[in-house]
Amino acid sequence: MEATQKHMIQEGSSMFYHQPSSVKQMDLSVQTFDSYCTLESSSGTKSHPCLNNKNNSSSTTSFSSNESPISQANNNNLSRFNNHSPEENNNSPLSGSSATNTNETELSLMLKDLETAMMEPDVDNSFNNQGGFGQQHGVVSSAMYRSMEMISRGDLKGVLYECAKAVENYDLEMTDWLISQLQQMVSVSGEPVQRLGAYMLEGLVARLASSGSSIYKALRCKDPTGPELLTYMHILYEACPYFKFGYESANGAIAEAVKNESFVHIIDFQISQGGQWVSLIRALGARPGGPPNVRITGIDDPRSSFARQGGLELVGQRLGKLAEMCGVPFEFHGAAFCCTEVEIEKLGVRNGEALAVNFPLVLHHMPDESVTVENHRDRLLRLVKHLSPNVVTLVEQEANTNTAPFLPRFVETMNHYLAVFESIDVKLARDHKERINVEQHCLAREVVNLIACEGVEREERHEPLGKWRSRFHMAGFKPYPLSSYVNATIKGLLESYSEKYTLEERDGALYLGWKNQPLITSCAWR
Repeated sequence: MEATQKHMIQEGSSMFYHQPSSVKQMDLSVQTFDSYCTLESSSGTKSHPCLNNKNNSSSTTSFSSNESPISQANNNNLSRFNNHSPEENNNSPLSGSSATNTNETELSLMLKDLETAMMEPDVDNSFNNQGGFGQQHGVVSSAMYRSMEMISRGDLKGVLYECAKAVENYDLEMTDWLISQLQQMVSVSGEPVQRLGAYMLEGLVARLASSGSSIYKALRCKDPTGPELLTYMHILYEACPYFKFGYESANGAIAEAVKNESFVHIIDFQISQGGQWVSLIRALGARPGGPPNVRITGIDDPRSSFARQGGLELVGQRLGKLAEMCGVPFEFHGAAFCCTEVEIEKLGVRNGEALAVNFPLVLHHMPDESVTVENHRDRLLRLVKHLSPNVVTLVEQEANTNTAPFLPRFVETMNHYLAVFESIDVKLARDHKERINVEQHCLAREVVNLIACEGVEREERHEPLGKWRSRFHMAGFKPYPLSSYVNATIKGLLESYSEKYTLEERDGALYLGWKNQPLITSCAWR
């Protein structure tokens, strides 16, 4: 999600690091998988990373709005995934009409076969002789029976979870069958759970496709051009209040902390387009007694330069013109380096300036002690504390995916992003011509990265606010409660959206949620 607002120790026993030889049966090599990663958009038919269009036998992977995507490295090697025609994918599994697109008679017969087989434990191969799994009855048979019941009632979340369990357990036959079923249940143009399911399924197939350092390289597909991505970012920015919430709450804390200062230096650790600072510059320009001198150091990952239509220099020029219009003395310094490379001398801190540091949905990208001995996450906080800032603002997703093992992380990802996809439906109609691109380029990569990648290749590592509090306290910070004015501003902002958004103030921090599920938190420190 953060890619939209400002441009997007191994856990457990990951299959990336100890794959059994049987995994090779999937024949999902990195080379073939990478050739199908496009992540490029065009008018009409949309190309999508690692998704299969069963109507197209060419090497270009694409889909139309009526088709369900499925990550496939090679149509021939994965032909067992293609047992059903794409025309069967038009109906939603949750709509009540032909919910699963699976022949109901066939399902009923399979369920009866399973029931019979499970009642006859002495005949271990009876189901296998009918074309089923070649494993003994017990865990696998009951798992299949449970999955078939879920499919029959259109329980997409349940089937996704069963597939994730099969992937984690290296049960390739079960995984194969569940993927073929899920392929018919997901749709990038369907209901929120179907759309999210499409990308979660993509992540599961990607997890099978490669390992270790290769997987993220395979998924870092061709990016859209700067103007295209900016359009998608703007659409999502207007459709959901998450980013405005983060901007305005952080800006309110900064304005309060520097209200009596004549020289203000803001260090933004993810500047991108610099859109956050438009409202603050205007507010400082109207400050009683005159505006302060403002200097912004904008940091951004050099890999994301495609999102900035010309880079940090252009961002500085735009903000400079705005500051001039508002009568604010202004200076901008762009710094194109990764947050893991930050050193004090690179930040250009000067004596006599009030310092504000901004962390907007960026710290969760920093690897911590569970990934590397350097622990850049805590190192950066200690470095910032050494600068003695007037205020530090933190905006983060309220999710627990950092050190969670694969299955709990899968469930957390599903619950968190399903709320996001549901909230998108309030403002973006299902037939909105750019909605697929918005979700694909602004959200899908995060979902796929969370599911497919492990170790240093997994960049999405969210933590709940309670954990961030512990890290800030250990670094020597104290809470800086947000003012009542900030809270009132955010409440007014939400009135223009949906009543299903919730805002809660707790222990000096703000929680923005959807249907009482917290999704984004904002707090300040000093």
